[in-house]
Amino acid sequence: MKGPLFYSKILLFGEYGIIKDSKGLSIPYNFYNGALKVASELTNEAKASNDALKRFADYLEQVDAELVTFDIEALKQDIANGMYFDSSIPQGYGVGSSGALVAAIYDKYAHDKITVLENLTREKLLQLKAIFSEMESFFHGKSSGLDPLNSYLSLPILINSKDNIEATGIPSQKVDGKGAVFLLDSGVVGETAPMVSIFMENMKQEGFRNMLKDQFIKHTDACVEDFLKGDIKSLFNNTKQLSKVVLNHFKPMIPKQFHELWKKGLETNDYYLKLCGSGGGGYILGFTEDINKAKKALEGYKLEVVYNF
Repeated sequence: MKGPLFYSKILLFGEYGIIKDSKGLSIPYNFYNGALKVASELTNEAKASNDALKRFADYLEQVDAELVTFDIEALKQDIANGMYFDSSIPQGYGVGSSGALVAAIYDKYAHDKITVLENLTREKLLQLKAIFSEMESFFHGKSSGLDPLNSYLSLPILINSKDNIEATGIPSQKVDGKGAVFLLDSGVVGETAPMVSIFMENMKQEGFRNMLKDQFIKHTDACVEDFLKGDIKSLFNNTKQLSKVVLNHFKPMIPKQFHELWKKGLETNDYYLKLCGSGGGGYILGFTEDINKAKKALEGYKLEVVYNF
């Protein structure tokens, strides 16, 4: 048995902000993917995945039946037969490893599931998001449900606010464009839960809340609009401002060894860095108007281009 592939995702804009109703834009990233598989002999990695699925199945039994129900019997039987999630998606890197797993389980075991083929009204999208939020909370303690939604639909998703999300189109890439969005490998695994709790702690301070509203969310919203309109000049202006705000106010979420590199980008304008997911490690997102300049400036680091302007 081998299930369909579910892809990783990248939240281009909206990390942390969407907790407080900023806009967000999430795109599927097909470079990494995962699928449910069954094997009689399990490697250590597959065994660990199989064990996690056992705990996940127990958790899904407790989920509110009004929201969603699963064929738990079939799920547990498949797990007993050696089912695991075979995934190339790096864990703790902010590209949605648990999201793809949640999407795969929903796709195979949910009763009355909402499918990608039907007319995806806003109500259906919100219902899916609520289901996925509940499912993914098993992994993160608190989840928006957006990662699995992105993985399940394999479509870019525009978050207008908590209760207003839509599948969207993004400007098509210029294959030979000099401008690029790239992933920078920090070489450190990030943990979502501790980063979110630092953020929630900071939210208790009025100054931080004001900064979030007046600067962080303002620039995030502008970036989303610029990106969707294809206004590259304005996009880079706003991304630079966003990068500055993150360096000044989200320092704990940036691995220490990248503080200088972050600053260097702002000073030279060769590239601008921002958080990818909750930060603390994993990938860092980069934006540049000239990918060759950025590569030169970031020599010795691992860069993956995800989108060309």
